[in-house]
Amino acid sequence: MKKSRRSADEAPKLQFAVLPWRRTDRLEIMLVSSRETVRWVLPKGWPMKGLKPHKTAAREALEEAGILGKVAKTSLGDYSYAKRLEDGSVQMCRVEVFALEVEQERNSWPEKDERTRKWFAVADAAEAVEESELREAILKFETNR
Repeated sequence: MKKSRRSADEAPKLQFAVLPWRRTDRLEIMLVSSRETVRWVLPKGWPMKGLKPHKTAAREALEEAGILGKVAKTSLGDYSYAKRLEDGSVQMCRVEVFALEVEQERNSWPEKDERTRKWFAVADAAEAVEESELREAILKFETNR
């Protein structure tokens, strides 16, 4: 068996994400497909030097989903997940989430050919994600809107 270069005891790595939302006749949440596992996830990424967490999350939203809008400066909370790395090892991550009210959807964006973006009713978005903490955060977001 190949020994993982990562320890299960290693501290989780921090990432920043947006919870993209809009109100039509109902509250909707946008999710994007992950590149490797093609699961439904929030747009997220690693900290960027010189950018505050909410600005980093907003930049990831533009790169991964082609969306722009008003990003909250205060986090909604966080969730954890296991990220599979290119070498096959697993890195535990803690993701801090910021609400993003979507105002614009671009037709072209950097990762358009690598991901799909889709609007979901809140309950459907919660059901589409694998992480239980994220599912709870999505459902809680609806009750606070």
